[in-house]
Amino acid sequence: MQLIKPNTNIDFVGKRKLAFFVSIALILIGIVSLIVKGGPNYGIDFAGGTLVQVKFTEPTDAATIKGALKDLDLGNPVVQSFGEDQNEFLIRVERTTGELQGLSAQIQSTLEKTFKKGQVDIRRVEMVGPQVGKDLRSKGLKAIFYAMLGILVYVSWRFEFRFAVGAIVALMHDVIITLGAFSVFNKEIDLPIIAAFLAIIGYSLNDTIIVYDRIRENLGKHNKEDFSFIVNRSVNETLSRTLLTSGTTLLVILALFILGGGVIHNFAFAMLVGVVIGTYSSIFVASPILILWQKKSKVRTS
Repeated sequence: MQLIKPNTNIDFVGKRKLAFFVSIALILIGIVSLIVKGGPNYGIDFAGGTLVQVKFTEPTDAATIKGALKDLDLGNPVVQSFGEDQNEFLIRVERTTGELQGLSAQIQSTLEKTFKKGQVDIRRVEMVGPQVGKDLRSKGLKAIFYAMLGILVYVSWRFEFRFAVGAIVALMHDVIITLGAFSVFNKEIDLPIIAAFLAIIGYSLNDTIIVYDRIRENLGKHNKEDFSFIVNRSVNETLSRTLLTSGTTLLVILALFILGGGVIHNFAFAMLVGVVIGTYSSIFVASPILILWQKKSKVRTS
């Protein structure tokens, strides 16, 4: 199946400066949001604390639940709707587990004073200590760092070092923009989101490698042409495959985002942003960096 005609020649390379400003703007929006909000919004996995999932027999709202819990010494609990029926909620408490012995029983008995006995069901209780959360955060960051390092070595070995630099810059671009999107939309970063970041890195790298392979192939076929022409031709030749792959992937992720429910909502959101940005970066970030590298090399040689 081919969506794009074989001789299509869209000037992607000519639009690289515009794409550069778009990327800088997206990154700055994310960084400003992170600074204003005091850093990423870490979930229970990384910040430590207690998560209680509660289901009611009748629909209610977060404000009523928070009001019912005000007599308990829980600090400043966060109550969020969970599911589509407005009768299931997540209660997050940023306190250590040692201070919250028998928390689920306390919450159930307190809520039953407002919602009557038998109308409250504690579905799940998860507790993570602050030190465990800190360790998990550190291991998550290390996982992303080592993934990047391995990619740098692999792409340098398979192509050249300049190709590896282009790929790494594009992958960092994707992760930073996705992290910024989480901050802008006030979504939590937890363990599944680290898995989503690693999946985004893999997806974006695969797209970039396809374009790089075609550039290397065209370097042999059109060795008398300008390097910018070869890069642009390579991007156009792989455009049909890129659109088909990204389009079908986005359809699946969109279905998960809309129909998957609260458990994988944030994961699907990360993948949704990551696949769009990863496709964009393989065309407008990774390849233009090769052109920039080529021009700098010529200047140094001359």
